[in-house]
Amino acid sequence: MRSDTPSLERQTERTIVPLYTPEQRRRRDESRWTLVQGTLAPVQFLIFLVSLALVLRYLSTGAGASAATLSIVVKTIALYTIMITGCIWEKIVFDKWLFAEAFWWEDFFSMFVLALHTAYLTALFLDWGTERERMLIALAAYATYAINATQFILKLRAARLQSARDAGNAAMVTA
Repeated sequence: MRSDTPSLERQTERTIVPLYTPEQRRRRDESRWTLVQGTLAPVQFLIFLVSLALVLRYLSTGAGASAATLSIVVKTIALYTIMITGCIWEKIVFDKWLFAEAFWWEDFFSMFVLALHTAYLTALFLDWGTERERMLIALAAYATYAINATQFILKLRAARLQSARDAGNAAMVTA
């Protein structure tokens, strides 16, 4: 019985695209910006968790507006910092400041994250809307950040799987 659909094995082989070339992996591993990104990402995530709790507390009780506002500003500064250093990292590893093929969708979605965080800051500094409305903007920004963070975690996992796969292939070749 002939099937016009490729076997799962052949489909899988075709869809596995390496995240890094060997040269890109070398540049990634040698760059100090890899450590910077690896440090900033969990720090930003912790800031996010604390800020999210403060925003939710404000939205549910009306208490703690100043603490929530300060935490959103700190979170936004952390976001801008990781975005700027991430662009430097991408330039070193992929020779593109942003939208390198391997991280195109993550970078694309990051623009929405930045836009919402910036909308919050704009509303805050220009005193647009009520405190509650600004907190809802922050909540929307945090929802996009959570999606974007998940994208990057999945990409990191893919990179680790690629490294393990490459190490296994290298071991088989030398055996």
